[in-house]
Amino acid sequence: MNEEGKLSNKPRILITGFEPFPGAPYNPTQPLVRRLMRLRRPALADVELSSHIFPVTYGAVDRQLPELLTQHRPQALLMFGLAGRTSWVRVETRARNAVTMLWPDAGHTRVRKGSIAGGADAMMFGPHTARLLRAALGAGIDARTSRNAGSYLCNYLSWRAIEATGRDDGPNLAAFIHVPLLAREGASPVAGRITLDELVDAGEAMLMEMVKLTRAVAFGVARN
Repeated sequence: MNEEGKLSNKPRILITGFEPFPGAPYNPTQPLVRRLMRLRRPALADVELSSHIFPVTYGAVDRQLPELLTQHRPQALLMFGLAGRTSWVRVETRARNAVTMLWPDAGHTRVRKGSIAGGADAMMFGPHTARLLRAALGAGIDARTSRNAGSYLCNYLSWRAIEATGRDDGPNLAAFIHVPLLAREGASPVAGRITLDELVDAGEAMLMEMVKLTRAVAFGVARN
């Protein structure tokens, strides 16, 4: 991060979600991000929040993520994606060097190789994921760590975000949170399924923790 970012006491955090995609006509990350951006809390009074909803295509991630980093210069990325086959919140701890060749993205692009880049099999987000997990659990939601972000766009964005943290002009921190499928807004609650309000509470707790982490890193305090 450049000197301005290191010395700033005004954290800049970019919150992202994804659009609907084939097989998931409703993506709860959209209303989640929208609700988080509407939060009015004293702890957020001097925080610069920005948001973005990615189309579910590899090209969009490759094009829009660098644009967002240049435009907003976030010190931290808090990213959300849908994991429709799990009923709990998953705090991802790493991105795998894997991309599916079986299913095309929402733009009908099918990748031609099963890895994202040469070299490492995986890249880690870092020890701060443990603090985000504790924050989510403290909100009363079922949350667990995950070592497998899949091989689709969520994992792909995670990989690109971790890459960005390794650059001098990139963010200090990144985190990816998989959320379960929810009932649509206004629909009747589904037994055993997390509600949007509960998800927003957990998202707020993780956002507040990310603010603390960002402040700590900006002032040179260890990231654990």
